[in-house]
Amino acid sequence: MSEDFRQQALHYHAYPVPGKTAISLTKPADTVEDLALAYSPGVAEPVREIAQNAENVYKYTGKGNMVAVITNGTAILGLGNLGPLASKPVMEGKSLLFKRFAGLDSIDIEVKHRTIDEFVDTVANIADTFGGINLEDIKAPDCFEIEKRLIERCAIPVFHDDQHGTAIVTAAGMLNALEIQGKNVSESVIVCLGAGAAAVACMELLIKCGAQREKIYMLDRKGVIHTRRDDINEYKQLFANNTDKRTLEDVIEGADIFVGVSGPNLLTPEALKLMADKPVVFACSNPDPEIKPELAHAVRDDLVMGTGRSDYPNQVNNVICFPFIFRGALDVRASVINDEMKLAAVHAIRELAKEPVPAEVVKAAGADKLEFGADYIIPKPMDSRLLPRVAKAVAQAAIDSGVAQIEMPVGYMEN
Repeated sequence: MSEDFRQQALHYHAYPVPGKTAISLTKPADTVEDLALAYSPGVAEPVREIAQNAENVYKYTGKGNMVAVITNGTAILGLGNLGPLASKPVMEGKSLLFKRFAGLDSIDIEVKHRTIDEFVDTVANIADTFGGINLEDIKAPDCFEIEKRLIERCAIPVFHDDQHGTAIVTAAGMLNALEIQGKNVSESVIVCLGAGAAAVACMELLIKCGAQREKIYMLDRKGVIHTRRDDINEYKQLFANNTDKRTLEDVIEGADIFVGVSGPNLLTPEALKLMADKPVVFACSNPDPEIKPELAHAVRDDLVMGTGRSDYPNQVNNVICFPFIFRGALDVRASVINDEMKLAAVHAIRELAKEPVPAEVVKAAGADKLEFGADYIIPKPMDSRLLPRVAKAVAQAAIDSGVAQIEMPVGYMEN
């Protein structure tokens, strides 16, 4: 990052007022009559209605349009465990994205705690305030246990975006990339470099899309995760392969897919050359990918490639899914975000990439043209069609799978 960009980022966050979000009023509060309705004595009436029927909270308050973005700051971006307070700019950024892309109100909450139990208790005890909870920047393996417990204890959707948002966009882009390469996910050999929350979630969702678990090779800092290792947690154990292969070079030979959720420059040109014909490479380490696209294309002219960066084609960006998943989930009051809803998002995103791209999206992306192919397998975040397509698909999946508490509104997302 250049010093000039660093200063721009600091200035952006500090001026004209500190931070990126604020609270706005949705009702008039200018007269004595307004205040009498907004607070005492008028506020007593919705209080009584909600006390008689808890569902009325959605009628008389903003609960149904409110998402909490919650973290403990133990895995902030690629910066590591810097604590709850240091995570606040990221959480405010997430709230900004919820509002910008899906019209959802959002508030960031940074939790200081000593144990997983304390964190879970804190979040569970405030959960009824919100329509949904987005967990963020929590280290693995704690994040798996935290999300599992909160889903069990909360009556609203709980979604760890670092896991599932990444997985959904990865799966959508991967299925399209394989289609372009003339390959099928069920027959593909997959190498996943990285074994944290995003890696596990990406591989699990690809399996739900048809990938074969025995054809997946996952690596952590110590190499290939295999059945004879006794130093792996229960989540890595799910990907322990019965193999004598131990290194990246061993497993990448003949592989069809490389997914990197690890660190910069870990995939060498020599290793890339070992992959099968027409490979797919998603090098998603940020800000520096496992292999730079210029280098990858220089050694393989037959690959389809994605990264986590906006200045290269095929950015694997969570903002393509998480605002719209919550929009659809909240609009039918889903109690959870289940696999059916995640897969519905995958296919809605995937199919949108195959449609003609509006001129305003092409212009906003700074491109000459965008059409389905090796350099365009995932929609751009500024594509306004994502909101209705993904939200509606997710809402319908919630209804079909029995976790929605109300029907889809008439004419939902048609305008």
